[in-house]
Amino acid sequence: MKLFEEIIDPSNNLLPYDGTVHYFGKILKGEAADKYFRVLFEEVAWRNDEAVIFGKHYITKRKVAWYGDQPYEYKYSNVERKALPWTDTLLQLKATIEQHTKTRYNSCLLNLYHTGEEGMAWHSDDEKDLQKHGSIASLTLGAERKFAFKHRESKEKVALYLSHGSLLEMKGNTQDYWMHRLPPTKKVKDPRINLTFRIMEI
Repeated sequence: MKLFEEIIDPSNNLLPYDGTVHYFGKILKGEAADKYFRVLFEEVAWRNDEAVIFGKHYITKRKVAWYGDQPYEYKYSNVERKALPWTDTLLQLKATIEQHTKTRYNSCLLNLYHTGEEGMAWHSDDEKDLQKHGSIASLTLGAERKFAFKHRESKEKVALYLSHGSLLEMKGNTQDYWMHRLPPTKKVKDPRINLTFRIMEI
C-alpha cells in the first residue's frame, strides 16, 4: 500500500492509473474549520443511516444528512433519501469548494462519525443518479482519519490521512476502477464530519 505523506500539490494525481484523485490539503484553517465543525454539528438535520442488505434492514451508528438544489431523490444501500434545502452554512462551504475544484455541485451528502470506531466499508460512489465520471469533492472537519483506495482488479491500495479542514476530489473514471473506505480505528476518540459535494443528474 502506498501512503501519501509528501508535500501537498493539488495538481498531483494520487492514483497510479485508472482514475483521478487530487488532495488540496487544508483549505480551511484553524478557527474557520473549528467554527464550521461546531455549526454543522448543531444545525444539520442528522439522522442514523440505513441500509437494506439481502433483505435485512440495518441502522448504523453513523449519522447522515442529504442537501441539494432541489429535493433530489437519491438511492444508495437500497434506501431512498430526499434532499433538504441548503443551509447558509452549506452554501458558504459549497462556494469555497467550487473555487478550488472549478466545478459546480448541486448536492451534498454529509456523514457524522462520532468516534474512530465508526467507519465505512469498501464501496464506490457509482449510483446511477450521480453524473457519470463527475467530480465528488470531500471536505473533512474534525478528527483526522485514514482514507484508502483499492483497485478493483489489481487490488493495489493507496492511502492518505485526511486532516481537519482538508479537501479531496475524486473524478473521471475513478469510481469505475477504484473502491474507497474509511477504516475504523480505536485510536481516534473524537468526531469527524465529512461533506461530499456531488453532481446529481437532473
